[in-house]
Amino acid sequence: MRAAIHALKYDRLHPASRQLGCFLAQAIARLAPEAPGELLVVPVPLHRSKYVQRGFNQARSLAAEAIACLRKTHPGWRLTLAASTLMRLRATGSQAGLTPRQRRLNVRGAFSVAHAAAVAGKHVLLVDDIFTTGATARAASLALLQAGAVSVRIATLARACRLRGADPDASTTALENRPGDGAQALSAPSFSLHGQPSF
Repeated sequence: MRAAIHALKYDRLHPASRQLGCFLAQAIARLAPEAPGELLVVPVPLHRSKYVQRGFNQARSLAAEAIACLRKTHPGWRLTLAASTLMRLRATGSQAGLTPRQRRLNVRGAFSVAHAAAVAGKHVLLVDDIFTTGATARAASLALLQAGAVSVRIATLARACRLRGADPDASTTALENRPGDGAQALSAPSFSLHGQPSF
């Protein structure tokens, strides 16, 4: 999974987003029994400078492919891609190599909602490629909730897990992947926010 995500993000292997998006769709589908019938799907945005450098937003590509897969498997579920809803206000340094505390500080206040009316009263599904400490997801969720979103659920393609024996303050992680389990991607059931966040 690490190699596939790196191929998409850094080697610009765009066709990889199709299969990875379907893995993400399998994970999101596990939300179906308890999720609202309508969800606004918001990819975690890149800052303009990072977008220019990379040429695309991998979270947006994954979200679009996941929605396409889910329209076939869950045709009654109304998932609307809202790629320009959330903005990254400042260029944050790479989260790689940072401790959990440094990650939180790195993304604090980094996100804003372009038009609050677009999310007010809506249930949101926030999509990203990797869930490591949750710092990015929390910062983005806070911006969405402050703009009036009723709830925020998070789905990621992969989840980093701490390596055994690693220093708890270190950033040593590995991507966890359980074959056939939606790429072990779903952070949403354990990270669903309603109203005011508790962090």
